[in-house]
Amino acid sequence: MKRKALLTVLTLALVCFCAVGLAGCGGSSDGSWSYVKDNGELIIGLDDTFAPMGFRDNDGKLVGFDIDMARAVCKELGVKAKFQPIDWDAKEMELKSKNIDCIWNGMSATKERQEKMSLSKKYLNNKIVIMTTDKNVSIKSASDLKKYKIGTQKDSSALEMMKADSKYDSFKDNITEYDTYDEAILALKAGRVDCISIDQVLGNYKNTKMDNALITCDYNFGNDYYAIGFRKSDVELTNKVNDALQTLIDNGTAAKISKKWFGKDIVILEDYK
Repeated sequence: MKRKALLTVLTLALVCFCAVGLAGCGGSSDGSWSYVKDNGELIIGLDDTFAPMGFRDNDGKLVGFDIDMARAVCKELGVKAKFQPIDWDAKEMELKSKNIDCIWNGMSATKERQEKMSLSKKYLNNKIVIMTTDKNVSIKSASDLKKYKIGTQKDSSALEMMKADSKYDSFKDNITEYDTYDEAILALKAGRVDCISIDQVLGNYKNTKMDNALITCDYNFGNDYYAIGFRKSDVELTNKVNDALQTLIDNGTAAKISKKWFGKDIVILEDYK
C-alpha cells in the first residue's frame, strides 16, 4: 500500500510539474486566443467620434487609422474585425463583461490601465496639447491655466494628465467635461470655454477641417502613448496582436496606413519601461 501510495504521489507530482512547465513555456495558453479564433472575429470596442483614429465619414461609414490597422491585424490573424461603438466611460465594464474583446481607439497607455488591463506594446506616440481659437490666450505654463476656462472630454487621457499635473488644484475648477471632444470644440467655437485640452493627433486632424482656426499653445502635458487594451488575463491574445503589429511594420503595411492618415510614418512598437 505504501509503495502504491508513493507511486500515486509521484505521478501526481509529475503531472503538476509538467503543467507548470508548460505554463512557463512558449506553448502556454490562457485560452484568450482560442476564444477569438473559435468565434472567428475580434470584437473591437471604440469611440466612433475620435478622428482620425476611428470615426464616421460623411456617409456614416466607420473609417480611421485604428480602423485600418485593426483590419490589417485581423487579416494577419485570420479573423474578422468587428467594430462595436461603446460608451467610452464604460469601456472597462464592456471589456470585463466580454461584450468586446479589446479596446482599440487611441487609448492611452496610462499607469492605471497598465495595472488593470493587459496592454499591447505602445504603437503610436501622441501628446496632450492645449488648443484655442483666440490668439490672445497665452498659455506657457500650467500656472497660466487658472486664468482660463478649459474644455475637455470626460474620462479622457487629457483629463487624466491634467489631474496628474502639479498645478491641477489651481485650475481644476475651470474645467468643463463634455461627453465628446466634438462638444468641447463646439463650446470653444461658441466662446463657452477659452481653450481645450486634447490629443494632438485629434486636434491636428480637426484643425484641417476648421481652416486651421485652432492655435496650439506653448504648454502641453507631455507624451501620451497609445496602446490596445485587453482583459488582464488575456495575455495570449495580447501577444498575438503584438506579433501581428510587428509583421505589419516589417512588411510596410503599417507605414502605408500611417502615411494615409498622418502624411508620415509615426507607428512605433515599444515595450514599457
